[in-house]
Amino acid sequence: MSGLITDPDPGDPFAPPTATAASTPAVPAVAAATESEAAARDANPQYVLPLVVRIERATPPQRTDALETAARAVLTFLADPRATDGEWAPLVHAWTDGRIRKVVRRARGAEWTRAEALPGITVAGDTAQVRVYPPIPLDGWPKDLARLQVSGTDLDDTEPPPPLDPGSTPILWLNPDLEMTAGKSMAQVGHAAQIAWWRLTDTQRKDWAAAAFPLAVRVAPKDAWPALADSGRPLVRDAGFTEIAPGSCTVVADLPVLGGGLADA
Repeated sequence: MSGLITDPDPGDPFAPPTATAASTPAVPAVAAATESEAAARDANPQYVLPLVVRIERATPPQRTDALETAARAVLTFLADPRATDGEWAPLVHAWTDGRIRKVVRRARGAEWTRAEALPGITVAGDTAQVRVYPPIPLDGWPKDLARLQVSGTDLDDTEPPPPLDPGSTPILWLNPDLEMTAGKSMAQVGHAAQIAWWRLTDTQRKDWAAAAFPLAVRVAPKDAWPALADSGRPLVRDAGFTEIAPGSCTVVADLPVLGGGLADA
């Protein structure tokens, strides 16, 4: 990635880093090509993409809808002009120079009202609301987000999600052998959506955005997961910071425009 990045003013976590060479961030490689490249990314200042899911006690969102809404929130953020070449672009640049970390926290009532007052984008599903913010330094959370809990994001579906016809819509397939909280799963499907976004052409991105990012999240059939993971589709390998072992394969993004996937497995 071009440009030299310095840390933002710690008094304003959403202030863009200062770049000595201003440019629109290029789409980064999906994964480091070499160990030295991976080490260089890890040596860069680390940023995180914050997401907040609204979970009211009386009306919690459905789990699958929360996951799908989180994935759409990440895509909506990536497509936003403020993130591509506007005021958030330097932060996106700094974030993608390192690991593409995402952290999901929960809010309700007045917490949600305060969270919505910060710069960001709220995406609504059928039952879920997720707000995504420009990237921040790993230890630079604004106080109204830092006070929110990461735990307590265990959600359920009151009814099983309807079956889908693979090949008809983008599907983010969860590894059936892993147990993850809804918050962890929301971050993982966000990673998968982002990696898929990077794989698309400019025209394909514009078409997906124009359609409001149709997608679905489902748990993969156990017998189909090995072929999915080996299909060459966008695959998330978790760094292992929380909940699951490092290197665990968590999600495969199966986009019809990319070919392959479960439909051809």
